[in-house]
Amino acid sequence: MDMLLNEEHLMVRESIRRFAEEEIKPLAQELDAKEEFSVELTKKMGEMGLFGMTIDPAYGGHGMDTLSYVVAMEEVSRIDGSQAATITAHNSIGIGPIYLFGTEEQKQKYLPKMCTGEMLWGFGLTEPNAGSDSRATETVAKKTNEGWEINGSKIFITNVANELSGGLTVQAKTGTNEDGSPELTCFIVEAGTPGLTVKPMHGKLMWRASDTAEVYLDSVKVTDDAMIGKQGDGSKQMLTALDYGRLGIAAMGLGHAQGAYELALAYAQERKQFGKPLSKHQAIAFKLADMATEIDLARTYLYNVAKLRDSGAKYSKQAAMAKLYCTEMAGRVTDAAIQIHGGYGLMREYDVERLWRDQRILQIGEGTSEVQRIVISRNIGC
Repeated sequence: MDMLLNEEHLMVRESIRRFAEEEIKPLAQELDAKEEFSVELTKKMGEMGLFGMTIDPAYGGHGMDTLSYVVAMEEVSRIDGSQAATITAHNSIGIGPIYLFGTEEQKQKYLPKMCTGEMLWGFGLTEPNAGSDSRATETVAKKTNEGWEINGSKIFITNVANELSGGLTVQAKTGTNEDGSPELTCFIVEAGTPGLTVKPMHGKLMWRASDTAEVYLDSVKVTDDAMIGKQGDGSKQMLTALDYGRLGIAAMGLGHAQGAYELALAYAQERKQFGKPLSKHQAIAFKLADMATEIDLARTYLYNVAKLRDSGAKYSKQAAMAKLYCTEMAGRVTDAAIQIHGGYGLMREYDVERLWRDQRILQIGEGTSEVQRIVISRNIGC
């Protein structure tokens, strides 16, 4: 796919692949086993420029294009989903709402540290009773003389329960629209605000070395200048951030598939059965051929969607298509990689086992596969 990449993109691929191989890979298995979020490794990812990649340099970002970001996410995910999750959640739904809709004061205050990785940020959207139906938000923000008081809870929130976390953006109901739908608004809630409690979640199947938490807001008070954009624009802001986030998740699917394919191919070339390498058996060779084909198709489409975003064109439908195909493709490819490894593929000491676990959330997070099909069907006139 080098025909779609310029010299800068190739440099990004080379540098991030080397970083992932040298810095992330040696720690991935241990961090996964311990369910340990690594502050040190996160800081190193910040030093590599993996945070704020597409943000304007005026706010501390690197001013790169979307394709550079997609390539970087692909390379990190080829090695480890946990570190990739930290990056993509922070870059999309973490930084996104403030960068796209925040005031100049908010941008100057928060973005510079976000872009270096000195400060991580989360997005409080999902709730126990509001998953795919994000407009069912039960968290409420009531107007007070001093600003707003927020009460409610969030769940499965990334990057809010570690020592680098600076806070999160919270979507809350601030009223009811004329048509009876909830009026949703986004607020900045800094870490350490009285009434804000974060509780790390453990026992996860996947992303075991990333920071996932429950969030509780008990009479959390914020001033008027904590509101992002206009009152009632929260849902629009959320959907815009998710479009970009879906490209990051799609890139994670692509990276997981590439990593699993490479492991399966190497194993099939070395492992002998019935007197010859597995790769020389047609059943396995055809499986590998299908894997390679799906990966190349996914990469071609995703790269083109990244270019579409950079052109300024609407890309919501294409983002949903890329996210749907790349993540479901990752499921098929990693499953085939496990099959090729046989019993060894089920052992924790083999990286393919972790890639298979990590890819499973990609068909759920940032909008389930079912939600992507809803988005696509609406865009094609259904």
